[in-house]
Amino acid sequence: MRGVALGVALGLVISIVVSCGGAPPSPDLNEKLRKENEITALWTQIREFRRDAKMPLDPPRSLQMQFRASPVDAVKRVCTDGHEVPKTCDDVCDLSDAICDNAEAICGIAADLGKDDTFAQDKCASAKASCREAKQRCCDCSGGVQ
Repeated sequence: MRGVALGVALGLVISIVVSCGGAPPSPDLNEKLRKENEITALWTQIREFRRDAKMPLDPPRSLQMQFRASPVDAVKRVCTDGHEVPKTCDDVCDLSDAICDNAEAICGIAADLGKDDTFAQDKCASAKASCREAKQRCCDCSGGVQ
């Protein structure tokens, strides 16, 4: 009888552990996952902005590699200083600003996660390349290319 009770108790403990999925993730892992989810949301918005601008969803890999080590501020500098954006270019230039804002946010989070976080660094490089392409389109439209 005692063996049966012990078996039932052991079975109950095992079922509780299995149903709970084990130990919860550590706070560090939760924070990393939260930051990766934020990057994914911002990066998805960039892809939507690119679609709205009639651009391919992803920038060319060569452009991603070219600006991988550049800060976002340097990537944004495409137009001549003081160029005026005509009304006809507002949509294109507003989208480029939104893409670059997201790129800054993504790269800031990627910096928090560190240089060894491949996911974050790749999304940062993609976002910077998208920023550069979008700014180029704005400058081409408004005649402010350097």
